[in-house]
Amino acid sequence: MQISNCKSLIAVGFTLCITAQSVNAETLRLLTWGGYAPKTVVDMFKAETGIDVEVTKSNNEDMIAKLSATRGGGFDLVQPSQDRIASAQAEFNIYKPIDLSKIDKSLFVASMLDSTLESSIYDGKSYGVPHIWGTSGLIVNSEKAADVKDYTDLCNDAYMGKVTYRLKRPTLIAFAFSMGLDPFAAYNDPAEYEKIMLKVQDKLISCKGNVKAYWSGGDAMKNLMRTDETVAAMAWDAGGWQLHDDNQAINFIAPTSGALGWIDAFVIPRKSKNESAAYKWINFVMQPKIAAMITDAAGNFTASKGADEFVNAPLRAKYQSSFDTASIDNIKWYPPVPAGLEMIEGKVLDRVKAAK
Repeated sequence: MQISNCKSLIAVGFTLCITAQSVNAETLRLLTWGGYAPKTVVDMFKAETGIDVEVTKSNNEDMIAKLSATRGGGFDLVQPSQDRIASAQAEFNIYKPIDLSKIDKSLFVASMLDSTLESSIYDGKSYGVPHIWGTSGLIVNSEKAADVKDYTDLCNDAYMGKVTYRLKRPTLIAFAFSMGLDPFAAYNDPAEYEKIMLKVQDKLISCKGNVKAYWSGGDAMKNLMRTDETVAAMAWDAGGWQLHDDNQAINFIAPTSGALGWIDAFVIPRKSKNESAAYKWINFVMQPKIAAMITDAAGNFTASKGADEFVNAPLRAKYQSSFDTASIDNIKWYPPVPAGLEMIEGKVLDRVKAAK
């Protein structure tokens, strides 16, 4: 409704005027990670569809908390990691199954689409399709920490007060693999999983003196590395590549025990009010040229088929400097998290945080 028409309704009532305007204002409420919905792409989407995109930045824990509190309301499209979908659905019933008839499957790398559909199955139905993938591993200043090759090397005496990592579940998983344990193999055995986590707990407590800070945001981690307050970190590959632009001595490396691989998916909340816009957004951003723009903004590659050829050459080169064929084959891809494991992990993280 145009403003001139709105004015003509004043006699009828101001509330009616506002309501008429809101009916015509279509919005997609997107709960996602930083960089996944750059303004340029949002503007292009609106120009093509007429739909506004309201972007709320979040992370896995926050997404689940928000949606469980509203029983699947408040957003039209969300982007949790694929290993967090089935368990959250089992516990909170916050999503609705993906309708593949509304998705252009030809836009996706087939293997990633199949993997995410399989990993997001709950009660015989799939709840997610892939968007962005990447790894977490080590970011190392090779001039000051050349011998850091695996996660447990962050605990070497030479790096007292000079390392940083998150106090989150990926750190628990990573240290377990670096200690020669296999936490994924114990996913369906809570007692065994707890034994592994307790060993990791002891290691992380003994390592606290090496930690300058437990970072919670990527910018904080990058600032610690840029200022030389820390010389090594556990973090995402994209962060390492961004730091490499500032300092050629800093780069992401795949740990000898294996980088941890993740896929952030598209999922429809159970109480989505604009499911149609959600599917339009998925199909729009998975177009190769659009997907490449998101890769350039987020620093991670997407599951869009053919998008790689449109990604900027420097980013492709940095990717190749961090991964060879062997390290790609050694990536530990996150399987779906069974219900109850995060409670075990949460207690371990609390004890590590509280330890002196």
